[in-house]
This record gives sequence, C-alpha cells and structure tokens, in this order.
Amino acid sequence: MKLKELIEKFEERKTIIGNYQGYAVWWEDVKEIFEQLDEPQPVKIPQCVADWIEECKKKGDLSLGGAIQLPCPEIYEWLMDWENQELFAQAWIFGYEVEEEKQYAVKIKASGQYLAKTKLKEISFMYNGACSHFTRKQLEEAGFGWVFDCLGIEIEEVE
Repeated sequence: MKLKELIEKFEERKTIIGNYQGYAVWWEDVKEIFEQLDEPQPVKIPQCVADWIEECKKKGDLSLGGAIQLPCPEIYEWLMDWENQELFAQAWIFGYEVEEEKQYAVKIKASGQYLAKTKLKEISFMYNGACSHFTRKQLEEAGFGWVFDCLGIEIEEVE
C-alpha cells in the first residue's frame, strides 16, 4: 500500500465515522505525521547498470539476487563497493535515474589543439579550433584513454 492510499483510507473512515471533534483533531495529527514520511526516491546509477537492470527484467528469469551475482565484468566491478550494492537494490525496487556521464574537452597544452570528431566521424587533434566533448568511455573505446595520464594534455570537464 502506498502512502497516498493509506491517507485516503483514513479519510474514508473519517467520513464513515462522522466528523466528531475529537476524531477530526486526532486525524489532523495523524495525517501530518504520515505526510512527513519519505516516499522512496529513484536513485542515480550509471548507464551500464541501468542497461543491466533492464536486460535482467526483460529476460524475466533473474531475481534481484541473481542479477547481483551474475553481472558482466563492468557491473561486477561497480558492485564490489557495498554502497553500490545497496544502490542497485534500491534501483531494482524503487526505480532509478541514469547519471549523466561526465564529458571532457581534451587539449594538447603546447599547441592548443583540441580533440575533435572529423566529418568522417574519426577522432583526432585539430588545428582549426574544432572541439568535441567526450565521455571517458568514448575516449577509451577510441584509443584515447591515455590522455587522462599524460602531462602534456589538458582535460577540461564540461557541462
């Protein structure tokens, strides 16, 4: 039963019993207390975790326990953190929102060239001032994961 349903049931009882002064005062106190209860809020999880939850629920053959015990390596690593296990369970039960992944602009310090996508969808450093924003995963998949460890590269987090 949801909180709103509970309040409605008490409201119905109030009507059935009648609006006696003592009951009305008591009900207002009880209602105020109920309204202070927190309803579960969706938690924020990474896109890959959201995809895994959807895949498990779509298959219909995995319980929450099974989903936690049989994930892909990326999810397994994320679940190694106890707090993430709790987030996973809350996301499974109460729903979730997908975290927006951080995006980065990548620049060579010495030349000022930015990493950008070309018209042919290739990624390279450009002289013409073009600048694209990438997630860490996009950079790693394109072979540019090294930029995060290179002293000659400036990484700027962008909105």
